[in-house]
Amino acid sequence: ELIIPFKLDKKAAKAEYTKHLSGKKLLPSVFSNQNHIDEIKGVYVPYWIFDSKAEASMQYDCTTVQSQNVGQWRVTETQHYKAFRSGSLEFESIPVDGSKKMDDKLTESLEPFDLSQAVPFQTAYMAGYMADRYDVSAEDDAERVNARVKTSTERTFAETVAGYSSVEVVNSNISLKNGTAKYALLPVWILNTTWKGNNYIFAMNGQTGKFVGDLPCDESLKKKITWSTAAIVAVATFAVGYLIHLFT
Repeated sequence: ELIIPFKLDKKAAKAEYTKHLSGKKLLPSVFSNQNHIDEIKGVYVPYWIFDSKAEASMQYDCTTVQSQNVGQWRVTETQHYKAFRSGSLEFESIPVDGSKKMDDKLTESLEPFDLSQAVPFQTAYMAGYMADRYDVSAEDDAERVNARVKTSTERTFAETVAGYSSVEVVNSNISLKNGTAKYALLPVWILNTTWKGNNYIFAMNGQTGKFVGDLPCDESLKKKITWSTAAIVAVATFAVGYLIHLFT
């Protein structure tokens, strides 16, 4: 069992929360003024760490499009090609949380963790922090790993098919093989806040300081900005039309 000790404290988490709020034009002003942090806690979240290998064979339909003027005509020439790619990719230390309580999108957004700094578990690291025990098995998490590896493999192979106007996957054959999963506890600061009866959850990577979480939007302010933009466009259009009329 491995653990990455907390590098950042509660003060740093509060500072990143304040920074996360700043500069958000559509954030209700009363949210930052009246909002309070209901709870902030440092939690060692259980993760399964996977190594994986992907063997892939991909086929693409590609096109190049060129247009030119021929006399009074605009001629467009489209050429069609087929492209093939095959090979293997190895992925190391893919972290997947093993807690049903944690939102998967939230934990994935906290990545990356520097797993080279993971050390053997010692109870001394737990002082002052909470810890969850895994309630999602490595076997169940393997499905999430496979989905992530497949997506990364498809993207990596597609990036090698360059120089075309369009590229479409027509055949994808990906074989995945996962190694033995390792168990690790990774540091996360969790902040719970409430506003207008709604609960907002934020999280910070306790190693790197990466902060994530969704914020509310002031709908009335959003409408005002939309109407103001529309009004400016209307005035500008009228002014241009008036000048054209004036000088013609």
